[in-house]
Formats: sequence, structure tokens, C-alpha cells
Amino acid sequence: MPQGLKRYYGAGDLHFITCSCYKRRPWLDCPSRRDLFLKILEQVRKEHRFVVLGYVVMPEHFHLLMTEPQVGDPSTAMQSVKQTYAQRVVPRRRWHDPAKRAKPMPIWQPRFYDFNVYTEHKRIEKLRYMHFNPVKRGLVEEPEQWPWSSFRYHHYREEGLVRVNETDILQMNMRQPA
Repeated sequence: MPQGLKRYYGAGDLHFITCSCYKRRPWLDCPSRRDLFLKILEQVRKEHRFVVLGYVVMPEHFHLLMTEPQVGDPSTAMQSVKQTYAQRVVPRRRWHDPAKRAKPMPIWQPRFYDFNVYTEHKRIEKLRYMHFNPVKRGLVEEPEQWPWSSFRYHHYREEGLVRVNETDILQMNMRQPA
């Protein structure tokens, strides 16, 4: 882990994650890329078994409010999301001569922001922040107009590309009788 960076896992807290594109470039600037990102997030959510409480995908970053995964931790889950997206958006070119192999362009900043959310007040605050981010940035006039967030789920119970508050993927760890 990089020096000075502390992550707090294992307490059962929610995690408010922010990942930014490399040098704030808009790698999520079109609907097809945002849809692809959400499909990948849903795939990783199932594989790592975590619950998504909220999300928003902006042109150059995303926010996610999630539980701790049952497989791995938030860092490994975010690594999987970011790597899979990068591989799908900028496929590596294979050359016969290894010296001419193209180096892939970076899509994501190497680290991400992770804030532990352990109160109901903070959970609501983070959801409001995410859902109003597109409005604040002038992308839409109302949060329900931005289809790449969990707002419509929370207010209208409309399903999106990412399942929100779905706990069916969680598995209980039961002790074997002695």
C-alpha cells in the first residue's frame, strides 16, 4: 500500500468510493461508455458479492456507496472494475515484434478515495451528494434526468443496469457444529 494511504476494512462499514479518470480526461463522456461501465460494475458486484447502495457515473469520475465485499475488499473490487473497463475501452494492440508493442493509455488515476460511512446521517449525505452531482455540474436540470445514477431507483424503484440494495448475493458464513 502506498505510504500515507490508510484504508479501514473489516469493520462492516459502508464505503463511499470516488475513482477519477487519468488527468480528469472524460473517458466516461458518452452514453455507451457509461453503460459499459455500469455493466462491468454489475458483473463485479456479483463476483465480489457486495451491495450497492448508490452510484453515479460522471464524464470523468464515478462515485459508489457500497458494502464491504464478501470476496476480497473494496480495493480488489475497484481494481477489477477499473482494469476490466480499461481493457474493454482501450484494447492492447499485439504486434509480432515485442519492441513495437503499444503501451496502453492509462484510463484511471492509480488510487481512489475511500470514505468509511458508519452513520445514517452520512449515508444520506453521500447519496444526496452523488445524485445531485450531475445537476451541480450542469449536465441536467433534475437528478432524475441523469440515467447513470441510482436516483431513479431510490425515488421510483426503477431498476437500472446495476442492482441497488440487492442482498440476495450475500452468503452467510455458518459455523459447523462441533
